[in-house]
Amino acid sequence: MLARSESLSAAARVLNVTPSALSMRLKKLEKTLGVTLATRDARQMSLTADGARLAREAQGLLSAIEALPDTFREQTAQLAGHIRIAAPFGFGRVHIAPLLARFARANPGIRLQLDLLETPWPHSHAADVVIQIGTVRDSSWSARSLLANERWLCASPGYIAAHGYPREPREILEHDCICIRENDEDVTLWRVRRRRLEAGGVAGREAGRKPSAPTTLRVTPAFTTNDGSVARRWAEEGLGLVLRSQWDVADAVAAGKLVRLLSDWDFGRAPVIALVPTRKGRSLRIQALLSYLAANLGAEVSGEMPKGR
Repeated sequence: MLARSESLSAAARVLNVTPSALSMRLKKLEKTLGVTLATRDARQMSLTADGARLAREAQGLLSAIEALPDTFREQTAQLAGHIRIAAPFGFGRVHIAPLLARFARANPGIRLQLDLLETPWPHSHAADVVIQIGTVRDSSWSARSLLANERWLCASPGYIAAHGYPREPREILEHDCICIRENDEDVTLWRVRRRRLEAGGVAGREAGRKPSAPTTLRVTPAFTTNDGSVARRWAEEGLGLVLRSQWDVADAVAAGKLVRLLSDWDFGRAPVIALVPTRKGRSLRIQALLSYLAANLGAEVSGEMPKGR
C-alpha cells in the first residue's frame, strides 16, 4: 500500500491505522532488513530502490498466495472467496449491483461487497475491483474495458416539438443546454466530430472517409447542476438539450422519454473500465467476475437480457 500512496498518511487512511502506527511498522521492517525502504517528509513519501524491489517481490508473493486456493478449485470449476468492488454511486446502483446479484446467484461460494462512492478512484485502493468511468493510468493496476460508453446528445420529444431538431452541431448553440458540473472539467466546452462513414453508408464516394477534425462548441448553459440524474430528468421534462453518458440515458431513449440527437456525430466517450491491482489479477474469482461484467454490461445498459455465467 505504501508503494501506491503519495504519503504515509494516505497509506494509513487506506489501511485504517494511524500514521504513527504505520510509521513504527515501517521503521521495524527497515531495522529487520537493514536497509532504508522509503524517504519521507511531512507531505510526501517515495520508495528507495530497496523499497521498490521489496514492493515488487512482495506483490508477487501475495499474488501467488491469493491465487493458491483457486488452484484447488480448478477441477470442480467452483468459485469461492470474498470480492470487494468499488463503483460510482449512480452507475454502480443502476447497473453494477444487478449484475453482481446475478453473478452471486450463479456462484454461491462467492461473497461480494459493493462500496458505492462519489469518486471510487483513487480512493479505493483497498478494493479488489474498482469500476471507473474514464481512463486511468497506474502501472500497479491493470485495466479491462467493459463498455465504450459514448456521450449522447438528447432532448425530450416535447422540447423538440417546441424548439426544433438540430441538424448540425452549430445549431446546438441556438438551443437551451443543460450542463453537469461533476468535476473540474470545462463543462461548457463540447467537442464533436462527424463519425467515420462505413462502406455501404450514405454515399459510396464518402465510404471509408476518416473522421473529421473535431468541432468545438462553447455553449451557454440554461440550466446547471452537479448531479447527472437531475440533468437527465430536466431534459426529460423538456428544459433543454443534455449531453450525457450512454449508460444513463439509454433506458430513457428506449422508453421514448428522450430522443437521441445528431447520432451521426461523435460527442466523445467515457469508457467504463475495471481496475484490478496487478497482484490480484490472476485470481480465478476475479477473472470470472471481470469476464461476466464484460459479457453482460452492454446488455444491462441497453436493457437486453443478460447472458449466462
